Amino acid sequence: MLLFFTLGLLVHFVFFASIFDIYFTSPLVHGMTPWLTPLPPPARRLVLFVADGLRADGLYELDENGNSRAPFIRNIIMHEGSWGISHTRVPTESRPGHVALIAGFYEDVSAVAKGWKENPVEFDSLFNESKYTWSWGSPDILPMFAKGASGNHVHMYSYDADREDFGAYDATKLDTWVFDNVKDFFHDARNNQSLFSKVNEEKIVFFLHLLGIDTNGHAHRPSSREYKDNIKIVDDRVKEIVSMFKDFYGHDGKTAFIFTSDHGMTDWGSHGAGHPSETLTPLVTWGAGIKYPQKVLTQQFDDEFLKEWRLENWKRQDVSQADIAPLMASLIGVPFPLNSVGILPVDYLNNTDLFRAESMFSNAMQILEQFKVKMTQKKETTVSFLFTPFKLLSDSKQLNILTKARSYIKQGQFDEAITLCKELMHLALKGLSYYHTYDRFFLGANVVIGFVGWTSYVSLLIVKSHSSLTRRVGKEVTNASFLLPCGFITIGILVVFFLLIQACPWTYYVYCLLPLPIWYAVLREFQVIQDLVASLLTFPLSHFVGYLLLFTLGIEVLVLSFFYRYMLTAGLTAFAGWPFLAQLWTRAKITSLGWTFFSLLLAVFPLMPVVGRKPDISLVMGAGLLVLLLCLFVVTSLLKRKNSFFKEQLLVHVLQMLMMGLSMYVVFSTHRSLLRKQGLPLTNQIVSWMTLACSLVVPLLSSPILFQRLFSILISLMSTYLLLSTGYEALFPLVLSCLMFIWIYMEQETLQQSGVCCKQKLTSIQFSYNTDISQVRQLYPDDIRRALFLVFFLVTAFFGTGNIASINSFDLASVYCFLTVFSPFMMGALMMWKILIPFVLVMCAFEAVQLTTQLPSKSLFLIVLVISDIMALHFFFLVKDYGSWLDIGTSISHYVIVMSMTIFLVFLNGLAQLLTTKTLRLCGRPKSHLI
Repeated sequence: MLLFFTLGLLVHFVFFASIFDIYFTSPLVHGMTPWLTPLPPPARRLVLFVADGLRADGLYELDENGNSRAPFIRNIIMHEGSWGISHTRVPTESRPGHVALIAGFYEDVSAVAKGWKENPVEFDSLFNESKYTWSWGSPDILPMFAKGASGNHVHMYSYDADREDFGAYDATKLDTWVFDNVKDFFHDARNNQSLFSKVNEEKIVFFLHLLGIDTNGHAHRPSSREYKDNIKIVDDRVKEIVSMFKDFYGHDGKTAFIFTSDHGMTDWGSHGAGHPSETLTPLVTWGAGIKYPQKVLTQQFDDEFLKEWRLENWKRQDVSQADIAPLMASLIGVPFPLNSVGILPVDYLNNTDLFRAESMFSNAMQILEQFKVKMTQKKETTVSFLFTPFKLLSDSKQLNILTKARSYIKQGQFDEAITLCKELMHLALKGLSYYHTYDRFFLGANVVIGFVGWTSYVSLLIVKSHSSLTRRVGKEVTNASFLLPCGFITIGILVVFFLLIQACPWTYYVYCLLPLPIWYAVLREFQVIQDLVASLLTFPLSHFVGYLLLFTLGIEVLVLSFFYRYMLTAGLTAFAGWPFLAQLWTRAKITSLGWTFFSLLLAVFPLMPVVGRKPDISLVMGAGLLVLLLCLFVVTSLLKRKNSFFKEQLLVHVLQMLMMGLSMYVVFSTHRSLLRKQGLPLTNQIVSWMTLACSLVVPLLSSPILFQRLFSILISLMSTYLLLSTGYEALFPLVLSCLMFIWIYMEQETLQQSGVCCKQKLTSIQFSYNTDISQVRQLYPDDIRRALFLVFFLVTAFFGTGNIASINSFDLASVYCFLTVFSPFMMGALMMWKILIPFVLVMCAFEAVQLTTQLPSKSLFLIVLVISDIMALHFFFLVKDYGSWLDIGTSISHYVIVMSMTIFLVFLNGLAQLLTTKTLRLCGRPKSHLI
């Protein structure tokens, strides 16, 4: 079994890693020739303000008195510059959209495994192309642009990361720090000749990253007074900085200003989904080279924003976020960032038609350069007679468009030239995508063949070793024992030769050769296949089709539940009727009614909102009180028994009640302290971490009797779960555990009904490592149903109160009892533990089901492996590398979850065994408890 598990782990690792070669290779290329507008630029310098987390409506809308929250910016819109909405891609879950703003490309999909601060491939940016760049702001943002810059011309000044505190710190000070340091910088420049000469150079950039609005939005929500007041402060200080720039440079009219945001924010203070409040960000530009306001009678937009903002008479010009990078490059006359896919928004430029046309031509050449490099790279690694070029942009088509565009510019037909350049850019971007995905079908087909082979082999292993369907399980292929390996070796040699002549990377050899030994192992079991087919032919056709349809339906419901949480509600509602369909109602009425009631009660949770819910501490307190009442009931029953373990068990439960009471107090007092802006009390923080540490130890002090140990695990884990809860989800583990307890009874009833074994008295069963091997039986069709139930409950534990595929769907307020200073990895780890607690409860309950039904762990593992692999094959085809970053991240998460399900199962099965079978004694030697 260890060898099989090791090989299975290796195979699944290859299947998992394949998506990064198939879907998530970096689209960035290097070796392009830089292109810039060959005419004098309108501006010598650029000032970029990025108000992190600022929504478009937060800046543009009027308050309840009809006044603007940002009067200076609104005055710019009406009298000095151009404005619009920057349409962002959904922000990444580890990095904001600054790469799109400053480098001109949407975040590199291969950064999915790199996290917040690092890009896996070096990229060019506006800062790198500038002569000098000075930047002020967050330590999470500035380093990623300074690190990739050539030379030593990108300077950054950032505050300490500890200032990013969602609890106690006044987040507006993050912004005032930036503005104050910019003022100090220019004050120093007047007294430092070297610095003075640098800031008077041309082609320089000043970047002010303002994190306060984003921090206040996360901590207090965008509708809060703190968020809105922060906007007013930023507006006042931007006015001050603009005035300072004009004075410093003697009102020379050579400074361009851009004010925008990297992403917006939902009403509940997060970003990551596709709601307009997150993807619509403000863009206001003014100064050198920017068009003045244009009054219009009608506009081209269908939305109601213009009327709401009372800006319907000022021309709105929307852009894609990546378009801002070429706009900035054009304004100060630096080359367009080499990896940019942005299209210059020429309507923002206040310059000659010749300048606009030449800028668009240079923009088109810069994108075409990327296309040419990508095509050359692919051509060099493909056999010439197999290479299929991108037909929509052949060499002749490129030459034709470029010649026409240059001719139009010479003839003064600038609008026609701009239109042609846009067409060329769109074709080049399509071609980039074509060559980037050139090998996708070839690699995907090999992985799918391997997937199907592996699932077939595991299915045959189950039939061969754990069922009575085969008659001659000891026989293997003998007639063609020589031809079979020779055939596979020949195919392998041909595959290697084909990959060698194409100079493919070593990973291609793994994906193409792995299916061969897998299918060889399948075909060696030819006799088992024959026996299986013969056994199935004797099975009634209607029964076989019925079971197959039910199994397929179960798999599809599980897959759909990853996208539509209400499918979990549908599944749990169907579960509620199981006792009546299986005729269990007649045998155990009370148990059946309990199963139906808690199934329907649990079915309510997937219908509740995942995000956007407001914290409701009363529900958390209510869940804690229910748990305390359960504890009192158990303590009362212990007082009646007074057995040999009475004192020890009573002490354990008193300790757990104390932990629960402390958790309730910490939740309440922390919530009250944060509302008063007093931060997280140190005492509360210490108690929270101690409770988390104790929650895995205290259950080991309880009795190993089945229900006593399960109850102890529930109470201990609930004390931690309360600390991580902000609302209705605090009730979820309690309802789930009640259903799990009844499930144990229900499985006993099914065994008695089928006559597999005699019904055991559950109150006398104890958890133990030493299960009697003679009790382990062969598999029955009902065991497949048990495995499906387990997988369904695991998925329900994942998605019951949130979308595990997106950490961003969980409220950061969940971890405020443990820490409030921004720490993405620690906060993510705490959220993951919150997600895993229901998972652990399900696994502990199933440990009891296995024990009471003598279900062999190995066969269960193999059935779950088949189910998860079939689901993984679904998600392999659903992985995305396009669209919003949230869509990309979610599709990967789905695939990772099902691929890791069996690994998680093994890990959590070990944790569940530890929690259920290991016993510690408060004093004396531990006592062994055997069944």
